[in-house]
Amino acid sequence: MKILLISDKIVEHLHSSSIIERLKYIDFIISCGDLPNYYLEYIVTMLNKPLFYVLGNHDTDKFYNESGLKTGMPEGCINLNQKIIEYHNVILMGLEGSMNYNHGEHQYSDVQMSWKINLLKPKLYINKLFKKRYVDILVTHAPPYKIHDQEDLCHKGFKSFNIFIKKFKPKYLVHGHVHLYGTNNSCMTDVNGTKVINAYGYKIIEI
Repeated sequence: MKILLISDKIVEHLHSSSIIERLKYIDFIISCGDLPNYYLEYIVTMLNKPLFYVLGNHDTDKFYNESGLKTGMPEGCINLNQKIIEYHNVILMGLEGSMNYNHGEHQYSDVQMSWKINLLKPKLYINKLFKKRYVDILVTHAPPYKIHDQEDLCHKGFKSFNIFIKKFKPKYLVHGHVHLYGTNNSCMTDVNGTKVINAYGYKIIEI
């Protein structure tokens, strides 16, 4: 299966009709956050494939129009946050947000993120029992601690993700949040058999 990963940056040739010809072979899409609804809705409409997403620290799930406050979830897309979903025999799990640095939306302490993971453990153990594996792809916005992260609190990774990798051994952890510039930045790191991928802009993986 070929999967389109997107995060943090609008890529012009994905936001054009040429996406149909360029990426017609894609099986589904994963968004790691900090992208506007219209961009996600455009991609899912043009490719007509499922799009699974988590929200980033700059995303909002509320907006105001003339009628007042509305919920602002992207239409036609599947919110993966704190869910485990199987699609075509690929097990996906999602955890939104970043480290708490100014008490904004979708920001968490490491303890809070650990608690979010704990709530999903029963389903993970059921997967292991019946599917012989816990999860294939963990989708996050922030990276793990000391893997693709930065020193400032906003861009620091979660230690709970490192613990998750060690315990549950997903094939992939895909994240966004940390912007990549130039050619010297690595976007993929192997950690105990898990491929940690920074999806900034877009990446395509085949599993």
